[in-house]
Amino acid sequence: MPIVTIQVTREGSAPGRDSVTPEEKASLIAGVSQLLFDVLHKPLEATFVVIEEIELENWGWGGLPVAEYRKQLARTGDQ
Repeated sequence: MPIVTIQVTREGSAPGRDSVTPEEKASLIAGVSQLLFDVLHKPLEATFVVIEEIELENWGWGGLPVAEYRKQLARTGDQ
């Protein structure tokens, strides 16, 4: 019984969105479940997928809060 956890930041997938849409979540669940079926032959009904949305201020990267890290990347042009 696979259990897959997907963590995404709560900032959406397009400008003006503040979270992942229900349709995007459904697509992630279907895609991950199908991948486990195709690669490991795990039945779809035995696969559990959990999507956790993390507030942006609760995520760090490169030793900094992610917003500050992204500002540094933008300043140096290393995006």
